[in-house]
Amino acid sequence: MLDFHGIAQSSIDRYAVIKRHAIHINNFDSLSSLTVGNGHFAYTVDATGMQSFPDYYTRGVPLGTQSEWGWHSFQNDQLYTFEETLKEYTFNNKKVKYSVQGHDGERNNRAVDYFRSNPHRLQLANIGFEITNLDGNKTEMANIKNVQQTLDLWQGVIQSHYTIDQYPVSVATVAHPEQDAISYRIKSDLLRNHRIKIRIRIPSPTGEWKDVGNKFDYKTNQSSSFSSNPFGGQIKCNLDTTQYLIRLHWNGRATLIEHQANYFLINPDSTDQFEFNVEFQSHFSKTNQPSFDKTINASKSFWNKFWSSGAAVDFSACTDSSAFELERRIVLSQYLTRIQCVAAAPPQETGLTYNSWYGRPHLEMHWWHGVHFALWGRPELLEQSLHWYKKNYDKALELAKRQNYKGARWPKMTDPQGHESPSSVGSFLIWQQPHLIYLCELIYQANKNGNKSNTAFLKKYKDLIFSSADFMTRNLDHRVEVT
Repeated sequence: MLDFHGIAQSSIDRYAVIKRHAIHINNFDSLSSLTVGNGHFAYTVDATGMQSFPDYYTRGVPLGTQSEWGWHSFQNDQLYTFEETLKEYTFNNKKVKYSVQGHDGERNNRAVDYFRSNPHRLQLANIGFEITNLDGNKTEMANIKNVQQTLDLWQGVIQSHYTIDQYPVSVATVAHPEQDAISYRIKSDLLRNHRIKIRIRIPSPTGEWKDVGNKFDYKTNQSSSFSSNPFGGQIKCNLDTTQYLIRLHWNGRATLIEHQANYFLINPDSTDQFEFNVEFQSHFSKTNQPSFDKTINASKSFWNKFWSSGAAVDFSACTDSSAFELERRIVLSQYLTRIQCVAAAPPQETGLTYNSWYGRPHLEMHWWHGVHFALWGRPELLEQSLHWYKKNYDKALELAKRQNYKGARWPKMTDPQGHESPSSVGSFLIWQQPHLIYLCELIYQANKNGNKSNTAFLKKYKDLIFSSADFMTRNLDHRVEVT
């Protein structure tokens, strides 16, 4: 059964479809971490509903906190230049320079390593429980029993229940739909006797292909400072030239202390329920920090609107044994791409959950991450990431010119500013080149079906489309006028 708002209507019970694919976790599993987010910010948790045991998840799906703006570069102390990454090849009887790995000179290879890994996406914070036993030692993961965790896709809320020394603990975790913020509601008698505290650690970037957010040795130029009052606080994070803020607000009274460098603890006053909000900002902005109730209500409204829009499928009447699994994958794919692939730039290959390839956008994967938004009646979500191409159009023109081609060449692996990443393979690949044209066509057709004016859209992207095609067709003259 198919339901596509604006084209056809049917009797699909969308709520029932989404609810039957809620995710249930009953143990600590490094491949079963759960993520909440809003498209430009995502937060991934373990079975405690927070990021309490990051080391256990490093070989599975790590516990990350990532945003579209959270980028950092190590200082270029050796004054490497991008030109040092270039290597000359002969194509079409012309000498062409490509930015590649594998040079003869040692300094050239170090320059490649620097520009390949800088800038890299940051893991902004690790926010988890600090749990102590009766003897005052830290509670191990094995002491957490009776795990029952659910991700409610219809509301975008993770509910986590378990016991510690037979004491029940429940945690509700939810992302704000507009702010880069997470809200929590914690219930347990362990709060009252201060055996549960909230730990905030600022990871140090690895600068490696993969950053799982559990490096806390602080060998880099990193520091943090804080201020607080009984109802909240602020942590200012400094990393070379990168700065960002972590703003805290809680319901009730609590104390924020600096336990160690870049390591903070929130200790609630005697209570069996504690609600708090953590917001990340690239620069100070005096936004209101909503309560947990306001955040969860906003999340419910956000996800209700999302699931009630666009297309839907219902395979409950199908007799094929694979129907349920196919429906499950469709639903979960829509959720995962909505929380990770709706930003002002194409997503990294593993979204905002797993920080791979230095967290950099991979244009070859943009098609896979975004094409369904237009096909399923949500073209506005796809178009948000197309702005990146327009912003970095000049870089694509420069790349094609350096390689003696017409038009604009889009790199496979790039960064927020559209720079090419040195690569032994990626610098030569072109399968990402037609993606922009195809994505624009999908949005054009979707808006056409929706009886919206497409003239402004065509004018906005026509130069990029023609230039992208120029690179592929080389010397053919195919331009037409858009009026």
